[in-house]
Amino acid sequence: MPNGFSRQRFRPSRRRFLAGLGSLLLAVGLGITPGLLEARINRARLRESMQRLYGQQGLRILEDWFALLDRLNGAPLDSQLREVNDFFNRRVRWVDDIDNWGSEDHWATPLETMGQGQGDCEDYSIAKYVSLKELGVPGERLRMIYVRARIGRSQIVQAHMVLGYYERPSAVPLVLDNLVPSITPATLRTDLDPVFSFNSEGLWAGGSTQSRADPVARLSRWRSVIERMQQQGFI
Repeated sequence: MPNGFSRQRFRPSRRRFLAGLGSLLLAVGLGITPGLLEARINRARLRESMQRLYGQQGLRILEDWFALLDRLNGAPLDSQLREVNDFFNRRVRWVDDIDNWGSEDHWATPLETMGQGQGDCEDYSIAKYVSLKELGVPGERLRMIYVRARIGRSQIVQAHMVLGYYERPSAVPLVLDNLVPSITPATLRTDLDPVFSFNSEGLWAGGSTQSRADPVARLSRWRSVIERMQQQGFI
């Protein structure tokens, strides 16, 4: 496959790239089990959290999100993928973490992303992931994928995150991205090279089909997102 979304392992240069992502990898977990993310959202608690943190403006987009989930409940998968992707790409403005949160790398919960009305690639991917799981898309078919993205004519390479939908663990994923509005197979995204992927059940290196670790124990920012989601009413 031309862009690396295959079963091949990455060369040693992957280590240098990962080092530039910041302190993502952590050796110990907090005892949060992946199964917690299988729970349904608590809409009353989410409304209370949004009101407290972001007021009426936040509540409006939250209600729009609830309406989207209600409308897509039981809809064909392609409609669910397309409309969830479009909802966040339209409603969330891209902004750097340093300008949005005052830190170099902050991962937001979907409530925070909607309340702020802005976020970066991780925030888009997490919000789409949670939305599709709430619609009943099996979690093992969804992974957040860290990639090397070649941007624009200059082909500058930067760290980026997309959401992948896998029909089977060995299948080429469909890519949901905030940079490109259309959902396309990863083999057509020659601008992206996968580094690792994860969800609430595992972590995979490159294009591997076998999980290498518990993502909650390895990804400190993902752990923090899960903790805040628990507090806000997602879990």
